[in-house]
Amino acid sequence: MSALADLINLDLSDSTDQIIAEYIWIGGSGLDMRSKARTLSGPVKDPSELPKWNYDGSSTGQAPGDDSEVILYPQAIFKDPFRRGNNILVMCDAYTPAGEPIPTNKRHAAAKIFSDPNVVAEVTWYGIEQEYTLLQKDIKWPVGWPVGGFPGPQGPYYCGVGADKAFGRDIVDSHYKACLYAGINVSGTNGEVMPGQWEFQVGPTVGIAAADQVWVARFILERITELAGVVLSLDPKPIPGDWNGAGAHTNYRMEKDTLKIVGQLRTWILTL
Repeated sequence: MSALADLINLDLSDSTDQIIAEYIWIGGSGLDMRSKARTLSGPVKDPSELPKWNYDGSSTGQAPGDDSEVILYPQAIFKDPFRRGNNILVMCDAYTPAGEPIPTNKRHAAAKIFSDPNVVAEVTWYGIEQEYTLLQKDIKWPVGWPVGGFPGPQGPYYCGVGADKAFGRDIVDSHYKACLYAGINVSGTNGEVMPGQWEFQVGPTVGIAAADQVWVARFILERITELAGVVLSLDPKPIPGDWNGAGAHTNYRMEKDTLKIVGQLRTWILTL
C-alpha cells in the first residue's frame, strides 16, 4: 500500500509542465456529482483558457442513447487538494452540441440573472449552511450508531466534543482544510444535533460564486468520504422519527428584487 500511496502523492511538477484538470458536473438526478480528468499543456488561471469537453449523457440520465453527446462548459476553477501542485478542479455546466443548456442545467438561468448589471450593482452576498450525514458504507446507518440500534437521545451532540459525541471529525477536518486549500470560502464547521451529522458554511460570497463553491465543496467531501469508506448523505431526512433532518440554509443580504435572485440560487444549489 505504501507504493500506491507514493504514486497517488507523486508530484508531477518536477518532471512535466502538464497538469491534470478534473472536470466536475451535476448528474441527471440534480444531486449526484460526476467527474472525469484530462491532461492539459500547462497551468491555467481562468476558466476561459480551458477547452470544452464532452461526455455520454445517456449514462448519467441526461440524454437519450441515440443522441447522447453532452458538452461541458468550464465555469470556475479551484486548486486540487488531492493532486495538488498546479492541478485543478473545474466546475462545469452542461449543454447540447448545439449550445442549448440541457434541462438539468440550472446554472445557465441563474448566471443570466447574476450577470445583469442591476444585480451586479446590488453586491448580493450569500452564506450557505450545508448540513450532511455520514453513513456506514455497507448498512447505510449513521457513523457512531450501533448496528441495528440507536444512540442516546439528541442533546449532547450539537457542537459536541468527545468520542461518544462526535463521530467522523477526521473527515470533517480534512474537508475543512481541503476546501480552504482549494480556494473555497469556507467560514466554519460544526457538529449537528443528530449524531453523525455535521455542517459546513460557505460564504459570505458574492453572487453565483457562492453556489459554485458549495457544489465543489460537496464534491471534495464526496471524494474524502470515498477515501474514508464512508457514505455522504444530503438526504433532508435520513433517519425517520424524532431525529433532526439536514438542509442547506441560505443567508443573504436583502435588497430590492433579491428574493427572485435567492430563488434562482436555491435552484442552482439544490432542489430538496
